[in-house]
Amino acid sequence: MNTNIAYELKLAQDKSQYDEHAKRILGNVWITASILKAVTKEFRHVPLRQIVQEYISGNIMISNISVMPGSTNLQPSTQHTDLIVFPERIAGSTTEDKVPNEGCIYYDIRFTAYAPGKKLPIKLLFNIEAQKSFYTGYSLVTRGIFYTARMLSAQLDTEFTVADYSGLKKVYSIWICMNSPNYIGNATAEYHLQKTDITPGIPDKPEEYDKLSVIMICLNRNVPEAYNNGITGLLNTLFSETFTIKDKERILSGNYGITMTHDIGKELVSMCNLSEGIWERGIEQGIERGRLLLSTSIIRSSLNKGVDISTIADTLGESVDFVQKITSIITAIPSHTDNEIVDIYLHEA
Repeated sequence: MNTNIAYELKLAQDKSQYDEHAKRILGNVWITASILKAVTKEFRHVPLRQIVQEYISGNIMISNISVMPGSTNLQPSTQHTDLIVFPERIAGSTTEDKVPNEGCIYYDIRFTAYAPGKKLPIKLLFNIEAQKSFYTGYSLVTRGIFYTARMLSAQLDTEFTVADYSGLKKVYSIWICMNSPNYIGNATAEYHLQKTDITPGIPDKPEEYDKLSVIMICLNRNVPEAYNNGITGLLNTLFSETFTIKDKERILSGNYGITMTHDIGKELVSMCNLSEGIWERGIEQGIERGRLLLSTSIIRSSLNKGVDISTIADTLGESVDFVQKITSIITAIPSHTDNEIVDIYLHEA
C-alpha cells in the first residue's frame, strides 16, 4: 500500500495548495523531518531516517482554522480543530492555545521533537504554518514572533514554574509561503535572539536566551531554479500543479530519500469542511472569479498599506494594467465590496 505521503499527494491532486491538503501533506513525518533537517541547527547534521525514527514524537495535531486571541465571537473549540491520526503523523501538544478572556489561537501544525544533547535530549516545541500568499497586509515574520511568544508563555506550569525558569523549552515557528514574489524567489531565513555586548564582560551562554526562532521558507515555482535540490526544491515539488503523482513520488524518493511505499494497514481519513481560500472560492463561484476576488482583496489591503502598484503587480504575478484597473474601481467607490468590484471589472472587461 502507499504510505501516508503518497496517499495525500493522490488526494490533493492539482489542488495541493488548498489549505487542508497542504496541512496534511506537511504533517507527514518524512516531510516534517526534511524541513527540520534543512532549517534548524539542532537537526542539521542528523540523518533524515534517524530524525524520523528517534526524535520526532508520535502523531501530529492539525488545526483547520486559526483564531487569533482577542476574538469576541469564537465558536466552540470542537468546531475548530481536527485530530488526524496516521501511523506516520507526529504526536504533539494541542493545537489550541487559550488566553484568559481573549479566546483561543489555533496553529496549523503543532508537535514536539527531541534533539540530541550532550547529556539529555533537548526538547523543542514546533509549529508549522502553510500560507498561499506572501503578502497578507501584515508581516508574516511579525506574526511568527507572536506565535513563538505565545508558545513560550503557554509553557508556564507545564514545562516550568515561576520558581524555576530553567525549564523553558525552545520554540520554533516555521512559515511556508507557497507563492512568493519574483524578487524573492526561493529563499529561507531565520529570525532569532542573539547577544550584543554594549560593554563587554558578561559571559555568552546561548542556552540561556536561544529560546525562539522564526523560520521563513519562500517558494516560487516560476523561476528556473525552482526545483533545485534543497528544501525549497522539495516543497516546490510537493505543491507543484504540473507534476504528475508519479513524477512527485519518483522525485521525492530518488532526490530526497523519502520513503513512498510500504504496508501501513487501513488508512483513516476525516475530511474537513472547506476553509477560506482560492480553491473554495473557485468551487463556489468559478475558478476565475475566485482568483479575481483574492487578487482584489490583496490589492485593496496593499493600497491601504501604501504599497505601489508595480510592487503589488509583482507580488500577485499580474500585469500592472490589471492592478491599475482594479485600483481605479476601488478608488472610484471605496465602499464597494470585493464582489461588487469584481462584477464591475468583469462587466467592463
